[in-house]
Amino acid sequence: MTLIAIILATLAAGIGSVWLAALLMRLGLGGRADSVGPQHLLSLAAGALLATAFMHLLPEAFESQAGAHDLFATLLVGVVFFFLLDKAELWHHGHEHSHPAPAPHGHGAHDHAHHDHGHAHHHGPRAGGWAVLTGDSVHCFGDGILIASAFLADIRLGVIAAVSVLAHEVPHHMGDLVVLRQTSPNRRMALVKVSLAGAVTALGGVVGYFLVGNLQEFLPYFLAVASSSFVYVALADLIPQLQKRLTARETIAQIAWLIAGMVIVTLVSGAAHAH
Repeated sequence: MTLIAIILATLAAGIGSVWLAALLMRLGLGGRADSVGPQHLLSLAAGALLATAFMHLLPEAFESQAGAHDLFATLLVGVVFFFLLDKAELWHHGHEHSHPAPAPHGHGAHDHAHHDHGHAHHHGPRAGGWAVLTGDSVHCFGDGILIASAFLADIRLGVIAAVSVLAHEVPHHMGDLVVLRQTSPNRRMALVKVSLAGAVTALGGVVGYFLVGNLQEFLPYFLAVASSSFVYVALADLIPQLQKRLTARETIAQIAWLIAGMVIVTLVSGAAHAH
């Protein structure tokens, strides 16, 4: 039963986020770098990720027999690991494409910015699409493992993690679709390719189910690593993109969407708990 729930949740988060991104783009969101829509989505995703990490994943980890010192150490190591992973991705792109100038901030493994300005610059018209799909598949596989870890701790926690992953993957996949549409004139094929990359989330979920299931005593540490991933993505990738000089009205909207992300996670938690 738990495995079925993991597969359904990972498919919903992986493929559902792609289709939602395509729908929002069709409705006119994300077409321009200065569009308000993507900024709202980034705020929503950041709020959902932070709420999931601090209000659900970490409390669940600390309710175990694991020591607080060890869990905080795992959280710290996890944040540093994802920072180094971003650095490695930046170095790889710079080395592969021989760009002497440093890459703009936010073009690492968790690039949730506007890829039409980022990846289009880093990748040639032929290689760019495959580079994006490869990086996206690896990222989705990791998301699947994190979702599986949450499900093995508690079904309700797994649902919350899946919703949070879906929220932060939507702006990511909007960027992926922009890049692939630049490298290929076939929009439908671009959607199919990104959907296949999103489906890798389910593969990660299955692997996570058997991996973490055989290491139940380390489950609190897996939850701490999942938290470090969510916290890093929110603070290093999403929120820096929101730190712009805005009007009072735009700032209020930004904060409102950030809070909305937290509220959604709380509502999902309550609904899952009641069920």
